[in-house]
Amino acid sequence: METTWLGEGADYRETWALQRRLHAEVAAGERGPTLLLLEHASVYTAGTSTQPADLPTDGSAAIEVDRGGRITWHGPGQLVAYPLVRLPDAVRVVDWVRRLEEAVIRALAAEGLATRRVAGRAGVWVLDDAGERKVAQVGVRVASRTSLHGVAINVSNSLAPFEAIVPCGIADAGVTTLRDETGSPATAEAVGRRFAAALEPLLAFEPFDSAAPPTAQLAVVREGAAA
Repeated sequence: METTWLGEGADYRETWALQRRLHAEVAAGERGPTLLLLEHASVYTAGTSTQPADLPTDGSAAIEVDRGGRITWHGPGQLVAYPLVRLPDAVRVVDWVRRLEEAVIRALAAEGLATRRVAGRAGVWVLDDAGERKVAQVGVRVASRTSLHGVAINVSNSLAPFEAIVPCGIADAGVTTLRDETGSPATAEAVGRRFAAALEPLLAFEPFDSAAPPTAQLAVVREGAAA
């Protein structure tokens, strides 16, 4: 898997255009699996299931995108990972999402944070006596058997931007970061490298033992249709 760190402050629209170009090459067999790692400049993005009540209450704009899921925020201190991978014919989109979640769970475990899935809720979560707190979002699109979009892991970012929206359409749970939970000084780039290392073996598309129960509700778009 070819992995590239694009750096901090990446413009969302420019990166989305890069994704589409690389996606076409991967889908055509002209390029192997490719992983883009980055931190976006501050931006809200609204997936295909976003509802009007989810939108920013402070008047901020949200970019409408073709991934699954609802609204979220990207910005400094948050790792965004875009794996562009051609899926074998026998692999369902649900399995791909589970593999992305599993890579996040393993990457965060390597940083000392235990996480899991929550039934009925997409993404990766911290669960304890204080409740459920989302630490990573998953939203993908699969077209021509090839993936776009991916995951966002809250590493050291401010949580203030989430206060203006209903993150991922979930109003009764919180959000958190790796640093808030563990005090870890890890950077988004360092967590990105851990994510890449965790994802690589999962691309063999062999059965794997999940560290957490399956998610019943997935943020997925398959060939343009929301799931």
